[in-house]
Amino acid sequence: MRENLIIGGRGQVTLPVSTRKRLGIAPGDVLTLEERNGEVVLRPTAVIEVHLYDDQQIAQWDVEDRMTPDEERQIRARLTGTP
Repeated sequence: MRENLIIGGRGQVTLPVSTRKRLGIAPGDVLTLEERNGEVVLRPTAVIEVHLYDDQQIAQWDVEDRMTPDEERQIRARLTGTP
């Protein structure tokens, strides 16, 4: 499908309703713009929130997840098949 779009004074482009419906694009969605060989390509994009953890949080998890020597022996025994 080919349509002509007009660039507004602030560089904005309005996507036709039919295109938005067909691609499932809703207000607030994010698109990725890519320039390829002099062409502009827009793709619907999923945004995933990334949370960064500091060294103190990671160290705390290490403490909380540490196994006792007995737990470690039990796991090794299960993995190796020895009592």
